[in-house]
Amino acid sequence: MALQDIEARIAAATAAAGRPAGAVTLIAVSKVQPHDRVRAVLGAGQRVFGENRVHEAEERWPPFREAFPGVALHLVGPLQTNKLARALDLFDAIHSLDRDRLARRLADAVQARGSCPSLFVQVNTGREAQKAGLDPAALDGFLATCIGRDLPIDGLMAIPPAAADPVPHFELLRDLAARHRLRGLSMGMSDDFEAAIACGATHVRIGSALFGERPKAP
Repeated sequence: MALQDIEARIAAATAAAGRPAGAVTLIAVSKVQPHDRVRAVLGAGQRVFGENRVHEAEERWPPFREAFPGVALHLVGPLQTNKLARALDLFDAIHSLDRDRLARRLADAVQARGSCPSLFVQVNTGREAQKAGLDPAALDGFLATCIGRDLPIDGLMAIPPAAADPVPHFELLRDLAARHRLRGLSMGMSDDFEAAIACGATHVRIGSALFGERPKAP
């Protein structure tokens, strides 16, 4: 099965980078995949999954969580402030913290709840106008704001430009994280996760290589 192949490739890339076994978490990105494919990967033992949209996760995951204990859900797509409370009910980690208004609302909600998911700040390493994420130059100030609001940040996330060599973007994210003593690096997808692991990724987000290509919309 594809899961075993992906796990073996992650293990080999981790060892080749001189990193300890288990240093990299596989996030199986199940967004818009058919339920039968997701169930098959769950049945094979995978328990960490990524979704792009709150409403899709609300429809899919409650029954799967009953049937497969121990599932951890990561939000890997953009988060709208009006869906924040619902996201906090569902997700164990949020990889798309990228603006002050969201950070402010998140800090208030976390303080009211007394618990916080694992948080990654999304950095727009390619400075692409159409893409979410902070400009790298704005990261210092944003992290200082988060600290001032007692909002714990676990790491950084990036999606390199589609046509670019991803390695310089992975290296930039790694260096930014090191400068701020952040351990988590959410980077690397189906086509480039081994390069991301070589650059220090702690979480790789793999969809099509694991599930197959997403079905085309009718």
